[in-house]
Amino acid sequence: MPTNVVMPQMGESIAEGTIVRWIKKVGDRIDRDEPLFEISTDKVDAEIPSPAAGVVREIRAKEGETVAVDTVVAVIGDQEEAVATQAAPLPPARETLPPPVPAAAAAQAPAPLPQAAAAPAATLPSMPTGGVPSKEDLRRQKSSPLVRKIAREHNVDIATIPGTGVNGRVTKDDILAYLANRGAAGAPSQVASPVPGGASSAPTVTQPETPQAPAFRPGENVEVVPMSVMRRRIAEHMILSKRTSAHVHSVFEVDFTRVAQIRDKKKEEYERLGVKLTFMPFIVKAAVDALRAVPVVNASVDGENIVYKRDINIGVAVALDWGLIVPVIKHADEKNVLGLARAINDLADRARAKQLKPEDVQGGTFTITNFGMFGALFGMPIINQPQVAILGVGAVEKRPVIVDDAIAIRQRAYLSLGYDHRLIDGAVADHFMSIVKKQIENFDEASV
Repeated sequence: MPTNVVMPQMGESIAEGTIVRWIKKVGDRIDRDEPLFEISTDKVDAEIPSPAAGVVREIRAKEGETVAVDTVVAVIGDQEEAVATQAAPLPPARETLPPPVPAAAAAQAPAPLPQAAAAPAATLPSMPTGGVPSKEDLRRQKSSPLVRKIAREHNVDIATIPGTGVNGRVTKDDILAYLANRGAAGAPSQVASPVPGGASSAPTVTQPETPQAPAFRPGENVEVVPMSVMRRRIAEHMILSKRTSAHVHSVFEVDFTRVAQIRDKKKEEYERLGVKLTFMPFIVKAAVDALRAVPVVNASVDGENIVYKRDINIGVAVALDWGLIVPVIKHADEKNVLGLARAINDLADRARAKQLKPEDVQGGTFTITNFGMFGALFGMPIINQPQVAILGVGAVEKRPVIVDDAIAIRQRAYLSLGYDHRLIDGAVADHFMSIVKKQIENFDEASV
């Protein structure tokens, strides 16, 4: 009996996934739970195991194709079945997605229907008297929470954006492309500002953006390679963060000599427990203590409200050969250094093996990125939305310093805090960093 392989639901708010590559091809034998294909979503990249043992009979989605969850993407036949060696064509039953509308056409789209900027996700656009929403309007309203949040922040009516997702759904790529092209389409954009009573005030004219210079000229010796799905996601997320937060950075020099001594003393003990002890668990522990003392750094901005997070979930950036991902240590404030080290090692190993689950990269309240592992002294990291701060860690190295009017060799590093000035003032950020510095320089060995 053949077994259908479907696009899995990789998170509550995820409605589709992109096939990055097929690990098996038509005609290959496969065991149950053996990796069959690799996908990329808004949250995580993952290898998807086969639900049954047998032979790959059909592959119904191409590499690079984005399909809805629960869509059949492959068929696994019984071991005894004769399997064709050529890939089967895509099934005719699959609905063909409409082609993207050019930016110029989008700019000439009809004016958006009146809609409250802060309307809940389930609210449909206002319709003329006696009118009913079309199927296209209903489909677009099923966009992800992130798309609706971006739409609210920029006063955009989702119903006016051509959707390239499944069944015309507006994806994050669609709304970011719309915002990027809105000013560069050749004419000023008009955005209706909501006023009390649901009416719209006079349109606000937005000046066109400066056209981007071409990346290369005809005849230049270049190689053009499409971005991977993960690379596109990173690019979108970073641009969105820079547009959203007022970034400011503070840099502190911190003495790691005591931490280095404790680490050298405990390293063999941790290795016997199967845990690699690095500087990162000590830094996470110090950050947790500072977040407890300065809770606004663990908050988020929601319109004109401040959302204080009661859980402390620390994201630790992991550099991969194909990009960057930030798995999250949940309830980091409940762990000692050993527990933090185990969590960091586990998340990093599973990230490199593409075995993270969507919940492993969700719910972060504060992020730490360690660019010092490659020798960088300090950097100015970009905030991981919707968080309001990120801690950058430079290389820990021996330096000559003045201690009690004498020159001494100490292990030191630069720590940089990137923070959102909409919510965090410089004095608050420096207070937070002073606590991190104090905790590291006077680390309590009893917590190791």
